[in-house]
Amino acid sequence: MNPLSPLSMRTASQDARPFCEPISSRVHTLMGGGGVTLRVRDMGDPEGPPLFFLHGFSQSHQAWRRQLHSALGLGFRLVAMDLRGHGDSDSPRGAYGDGRLWADDVQAVISGLGLEQVLLVAWSYGGMVVADYLRHYGERHVAGVNFVGAMVKSGTEEAFGLLAPEMLALIPGLFSPDAVPGHAALESFVSLLHHAPETPETRRAVMAYTSRVPAHVREGLGSRSQDNDDVLRELSVPVLVSHGLEDRVVLPASGLHIASLLPHARVSLYRDTGHSPFWEDDRRFNRELAAFAAKCW
Repeated sequence: MNPLSPLSMRTASQDARPFCEPISSRVHTLMGGGGVTLRVRDMGDPEGPPLFFLHGFSQSHQAWRRQLHSALGLGFRLVAMDLRGHGDSDSPRGAYGDGRLWADDVQAVISGLGLEQVLLVAWSYGGMVVADYLRHYGERHVAGVNFVGAMVKSGTEEAFGLLAPEMLALIPGLFSPDAVPGHAALESFVSLLHHAPETPETRRAVMAYTSRVPAHVREGLGSRSQDNDDVLRELSVPVLVSHGLEDRVVLPASGLHIASLLPHARVSLYRDTGHSPFWEDDRRFNRELAAFAAKCW
């Protein structure tokens, strides 16, 4: 498959579109691990090779707006789910510490939508979810993985060392059930997602879906202790590691650690970019994703 050119271009009208569902969006409700209901957006070419986007901590599928609304949809099927506890998916208590449940969620989307070979695009905590999937289901249905500002270990001294100091300082507030410190921590967290200040419209939209995630979900994600180096060492499919050099959530050292376990991985570092290269430098990100995808099938 040849990459489309230019896949990453957007029109001014697309940039100005509000954070809402496009007319062409197909919305699915699927049952994930343990019976949790998952909401999945399915866009682009339904016959194209599938790109499966997994967002990060306290986010939603809306974080991928500049991919879902881009020309990537002319050549690829774009699938983005709200992780359990996030967005429009269910958020039960006590359902976030078992990696098998996260793996079952991913498999539910792959099987439920009939996806043969998927390119997994995993941002931030999405890296943990992809590692869960690989641990329990292997790479049989995986064409490639793009780790984006990703974390792949949690709850250990080494894992905390791969988080930025600004992020570590927010953890007590992010996990607090009290509204006042929790809201303040979320506002600070949103400010860390991008290196340069975003427009008021973008900040309000990101804050809206960030604050929808209940405190018990954030605490559940943060309470996990898991190291996935063993899984990553066995990964044989193509891998792209994308990371902003000014990331104030997950340090670039995390991306470099992933690459150190995978000699075949390609590394793409973004200057003057923070935790969200797919948003902050979306033209480059979409172009590189399309070129990487062309090598995966």
